[in-house]
Amino acid sequence: MSKKETVDIQSLFDLNETMAAALFDGLTYPWEILPKLSDYIRQVGPTLDPARFEKRGEDIWVARSAKVLESAYIGGPTIIDEEAEIRHGAFIRGSAIVGRGAVVGNSSELKNALLFNLVQVPHFNYVGDSVLGYRAHLGAGSIASNLKSDKTNIVIHGIPGLTDAEIETGLRKIGAILGDGADVGCNCVLNPGTVVGKNSRIYPLSRVRGVVPAEHIYKDPDHIVEME
Repeated sequence: MSKKETVDIQSLFDLNETMAAALFDGLTYPWEILPKLSDYIRQVGPTLDPARFEKRGEDIWVARSAKVLESAYIGGPTIIDEEAEIRHGAFIRGSAIVGRGAVVGNSSELKNALLFNLVQVPHFNYVGDSVLGYRAHLGAGSIASNLKSDKTNIVIHGIPGLTDAEIETGLRKIGAILGDGADVGCNCVLNPGTVVGKNSRIYPLSRVRGVVPAEHIYKDPDHIVEME
């Protein structure tokens, strides 16, 4: 498998399933949107239909059909799309787009993150500097770690024998990139720069590093098998 076949925008996402499709224009890799996300939200927010979106604070736009509990915190710039659900104790630090019908749940934290439509981060999740594709799901307690311990820039590494992706990103912070339909089990750690392909599944309690190709099951680093 080549770099392009595993980690480019086209291979990972259906851009019809996000209000931020224009943000990807002219780009190759999904993490390239991360430095642009805050400005994009500030540009798009004022153009949203006030009949459908309410401005709730500085650079914060929330769909009138979204369900946001009073105990949730939302900082700007942020857009919460229609029919999304922001549950008790959710902490949205800002620079976030929560897609249509997506769920940000109890004690889950978002920071500089794009959630496509129908994403679920429902229980005790941290999602920093990440892009989660259509219907991606994080099990309870799973986190997308976004900063290396030595604070150096993130390199996207392939998994030997499965992918040859090794790409210098030039970014110090990248969490996880989850393709459409990716499903991460409970209490997993996705190390900085992890990419999980479309419809792949990660076993609970896993520590994941590198690129998991589409349609694979990740059991541990030595057991990554193609789905039948």
